[in-house]
Amino acid sequence: MTLKHLHAAIATLLLSFSALAADPFDDKFRQLDELLPTPGAIRTASGAPGNAYWQQRADYKLRATLDEAARSISGAGTVTYHNNSPDTLSYLWVQLDQNMFRADSDNRKIATVPSREAWASTREADGLKFEAMRFNLESRGFDGGFNIKSVKTGDGQPLRHVINKTMMRIDLPQPMKPGARFSFSMEWSFKVAELNVLGRRSGFERFNEQDKNDLFEIAQWYPRMAAYYDAAGWQNKQYLGDGEFTLEFGDYDIELTVPADHIVASTGELQNPGSVLSAAQRERLIQARSASKPVIIVTQAEAELAEKSRSTATRTWHFKAKNVRDFAWASSRKFIWDAQGYKNGATDVMAMSYYPKEGNPLWEKYSTQAIVHTIDQYNKYSFDYPYPTAISVNGPVGGMEYPMISFNGPRPTKDKKTGEITYSKQTKYGLISVIIHEVGHNYFPMIVNSDERQWTWMDEGINSFVQYLAEQAWEEEYPRSRSEPRAIVDYMRSKNQVPIMTNSESVLQRGNNAYAKPATALNILRETVLGRELFDFAFREYAQRWKFKRPTPSDFFRTMEDASGTDLDWFWRGWFYTTDAVDVSVDGISEYGVSSKNPEIEKAWRKAQKDAEPVSLTNQRNKGMARRVEAHPELKDFYNENGDFTVTNKDRNKYNETIETLEPWEKALLAQGKHLYLVDFSNIGGLVTPLVLEIELKSGKKYIERIPAEVWRYSSKKITKLIVTDEPMVGLVQDPYWETADTDVSNNAWPRKITPSRVELFKTERGTNDLMKDFRTPLKGKNEKKDATPAPKAAQ
Repeated sequence: MTLKHLHAAIATLLLSFSALAADPFDDKFRQLDELLPTPGAIRTASGAPGNAYWQQRADYKLRATLDEAARSISGAGTVTYHNNSPDTLSYLWVQLDQNMFRADSDNRKIATVPSREAWASTREADGLKFEAMRFNLESRGFDGGFNIKSVKTGDGQPLRHVINKTMMRIDLPQPMKPGARFSFSMEWSFKVAELNVLGRRSGFERFNEQDKNDLFEIAQWYPRMAAYYDAAGWQNKQYLGDGEFTLEFGDYDIELTVPADHIVASTGELQNPGSVLSAAQRERLIQARSASKPVIIVTQAEAELAEKSRSTATRTWHFKAKNVRDFAWASSRKFIWDAQGYKNGATDVMAMSYYPKEGNPLWEKYSTQAIVHTIDQYNKYSFDYPYPTAISVNGPVGGMEYPMISFNGPRPTKDKKTGEITYSKQTKYGLISVIIHEVGHNYFPMIVNSDERQWTWMDEGINSFVQYLAEQAWEEEYPRSRSEPRAIVDYMRSKNQVPIMTNSESVLQRGNNAYAKPATALNILRETVLGRELFDFAFREYAQRWKFKRPTPSDFFRTMEDASGTDLDWFWRGWFYTTDAVDVSVDGISEYGVSSKNPEIEKAWRKAQKDAEPVSLTNQRNKGMARRVEAHPELKDFYNENGDFTVTNKDRNKYNETIETLEPWEKALLAQGKHLYLVDFSNIGGLVTPLVLEIELKSGKKYIERIPAEVWRYSSKKITKLIVTDEPMVGLVQDPYWETADTDVSNNAWPRKITPSRVELFKTERGTNDLMKDFRTPLKGKNEKKDATPAPKAAQ
């Protein structure tokens, strides 16, 4: 490179060379305007609620009775609906989620069984085949669903209502104008499903024949007002089982009548402890309020005593809850109960756990501690927990959340030989993680009230991300879980994907799509794209803005950009609207040194390059042969003594003349002795990403150079970047810490690195008669939700 062209060449290189192909220009950085709704006075362009924001409200005064013998619930009560919208409503929609358990429900009709290949398989498929058979047969025979006995006005007049599967329309006697409220009463009953058979988010657990006790976890137990909001109107999508719930905030006044020897865990605060608790239990609750560790309210001995008797009397537990979007409860005579108060800032909460003896010793050691830890950590990243209680219940539901209460599954196991109760490392951390996850749902979506029936990722993905932050604060080397970029690469490589921005009921691989991928995206956004300071400020701003309100995806995207001061449309588009993956290849490196024009330096450099060339085979074999000039020295002259790399006076004079003509910046550049490298990158995966380059120099020094994703703005497929170093570069690695979820790290280094692995030297046993065994596709798990630790939702 000559000095004459140096200035222009460096200017061009610093812009990053783009190898533009003949393909049409794919602008990965175009704005999301064509995908996001137009902002306005309700939802602003900054992502905040506008001055015209509104949301509906529904208050409930209900009573319910648990018939333990019949395993059924009957209920009645009044709903007061507040029309805070600018619209006049002529009817109301109500969710009847229990109707999913009807034998003729869409959920049952659309249920499928394992594939034909799975049925043909052997032992590995036996469990799935049995489960599928049992589920289909039991669901056909179970008489589930709501029996709506009456729907009446406040003065007792029947209201016309139409049931459409899992939804019920109530026709109003007079249209509801903006600002109006309307009260109506209902009576209903339903049979409680056995959760381990029919699955989902509510049901009873049947214990062994010697025990003869049940444990009830009750949710979706009353007809619930559907949400009506500006972005969707009535959210009356049918409940098929995966898309969860979209509900309105309100106050609840609930009376629950259960067997007199039952203990009840519930959303809200207990109003009548004197009627349902002993004096000793009430005193223990007072102690727990200021305790430094959990206090046992109902001991294991007391619970075991209750298990052996069965009261024929009943007691009514009275609870109230303010400004919640739902209400759930659990009831059993088997419950051990412990509690601990936690107070910090505006948070003043009783953390409480309810579990049968089968949960010990694991539950008494970890459950309430995990609740307190969750609230402490989530407060840092969002807002102070505003409710008076936070509860974890052990029962048949693997993991499910409701305001102030969550149902969580892992238990120890009993060794069949020794009878010893033990738990594995996976069970221990599975319990801690699922409690963090489900209690964390109080923040997302129980308070930041996103539409779960439409966008699963807005509650599951965001919550899984904060769960990951809380897990890291539990202990060093906490077992790897969702949000780690390296944990999502197998899914990102797969063809069986849909974009994150897919309706909840159409998501494939729910755990990967709605939990892990969005959580990983947010982790990358925090660690690699924005940095922790900018991200944490923006994320907390989102939580604060939308606390007790209903955000949409666009509100989240816009708030994160607004509060961080960063255009992230490329990030949302790639991670949330496509199935592209990160796969950046380092294709090659060329070195370009700056010529000093000093003949002493340049000729020495060329000689070194010449000396570094391999000696040809011919020259190797000719070494030592007789040469004529050696036998006749008189044949040698000036050129034999001075070769191509000899510096002459003519060279020196020319150099001095050149130096006098240089600009100061050119002289400074020559004096620095920089090394210039052109590095070629290919975006094979399609998802643009920042470049994280580990550069290794000849001295052994390594350093990181971070380049924003906008480096791909002119060409999303191939770019060339200029790297300038103080000494020779001997190696370069893209994404050395595996922080971008690059799906193929074998092409990330230059020079290429050998990939270590293992080859199995011993053949595994195989059947001698089954010649087609090796050609069958390995059986996949039946249900994504069963997979992984933690398992955030109930099985099936």
